[in-house]
Formats: sequence, structure tokens, C-alpha cells
Amino acid sequence: MSERSLTGGCQCGFVRYAVQGEPLFAAICHCTMCRRASAAPAVAWAMFQEAAFKSLASDPAQYNSSAAARRYFCPRCGTQIAFRADFMPGLVDITLGSLDDPNAIKPSLHYWYSKHLSWFKCEDELPKHAELPPVGEG
Repeated sequence: MSERSLTGGCQCGFVRYAVQGEPLFAAICHCTMCRRASAAPAVAWAMFQEAAFKSLASDPAQYNSSAAARRYFCPRCGTQIAFRADFMPGLVDITLGSLDDPNAIKPSLHYWYSKHLSWFKCEDELPKHAELPPVGEG
């Protein structure tokens, strides 16, 4: 049996990637930094081992969004692709919206829900954590 492979990329097609296997975690983040980086009310992410992520075309550009975190995006169209942070060594988050099939991975919870926008109501049945979820949940 072969391992699952998903592909994705940016809006203009300049950045393309593949990710192998199953995510360790998938969730919707409502933090201020994600909201500003994406210009959206929330961002859905899937976490993978860093070795599972491979660029297929041009590499994304990098922005140090804080002293310990980096966001990766297309240098042409600006699509946010990935996130890496010192507090999660060896791991990478990819934006579910950048997948060719965003329905391939379903988030299991919301986090930083204490920062959600009052007009953005999430009426799904997923757990909503005020900040980060307890380790092992998700």
C-alpha cells in the first residue's frame, strides 16, 4: 500500500509542493498573527513532519513573523503556504486552503478561539479552545 501524497500551491502556480503521509494534527487558528498574515478571519492548518514537505516548483519566500516563527508564501501572488516555528522543531504547518483538494484533510478543532472575530461565528461541532489545545488533543 502506498503512502498518501497531496499536492498544493499558490494562486498563480509559481509555488507548488507535495506533502506525504497523514498529518499529525489539523485545526483552525483564530490568532491575530494568522488573521493578519492571511487577511482572513481564521486559517485552517495541517501539521506534518518537515521531511514530508517537498517543493515541486519554485520555493516559497519567507517572512519572520516573530523572533521564533517563519511564514512561507508565494513571492509573486502572496498566497500563504506554510508556517514553521522554533517551538515545534522538525514540524511544518501547511495551509489547507493551498491544497489542490482542501477537503482531503478535515480540521479536528479550533484554537485561539478567544481571539475570534465577533462577527465570525463557527457553528460546527469541533471543540473550541481559548488558546492552544492540550498536548495530545487533535
